Amino acid sequence: MFDRARFIDDCVKTVGEGEDAISELVAAAVADSACVIAELGEPTHAGINTLYRAPNLTIINFVWAPCMILMPHDHHMFSVVGIYTGREDNVFWRRTTGGIEACGAKSLGVGDVTTLERDAIHSVLNPIGKMTCAIHVYGGDFFAPPEPRSMWDHETLVEQGWDVERVKAEFAGAEARFNAGRDTTTVAAGQQA
Repeated sequence: MFDRARFIDDCVKTVGEGEDAISELVAAAVADSACVIAELGEPTHAGINTLYRAPNLTIINFVWAPCMILMPHDHHMFSVVGIYTGREDNVFWRRTTGGIEACGAKSLGVGDVTTLERDAIHSVLNPIGKMTCAIHVYGGDFFAPPEPRSMWDHETLVEQGWDVERVKAEFAGAEARFNAGRDTTTVAAGQQA
């Protein structure tokens, strides 16, 4: 059974052992999605929900809006991602002389876990029409890393400085767009009845 306080405590005790040890904890946590939802609550809004934050460890419950896309970005620390409801598609990127280029992808479903190395660059897509929830554990302070992070424009792939407020706005905007489309569909279905 997933217990938020115990999971955080286990991560705090284990983070010094590295991403493999954290990956085992995340895999055990997301193995029973119903327990995670019971402990963290049904997802109602997209967002970045911090469960724990310290200089050497950040634990976030990400709730991705339906059909949301987050631009390519880096972390400068390892990251372990575990999905407990929905689907998360990752596109991996590598630096080139002129910017970045796609170099791989991985699709994660309920119970899946993946580890991103310290220098990974990825973008994230929730390809389905419902909220996707994932526990992300970072080997550092996600919000104040020791070296500046980057993100890349969706269209131009131009690199810019990481802006967490812009990322939070992306979550809110994705949810608003989905809800606006759902409201339009509901109205149209009501008019046809």
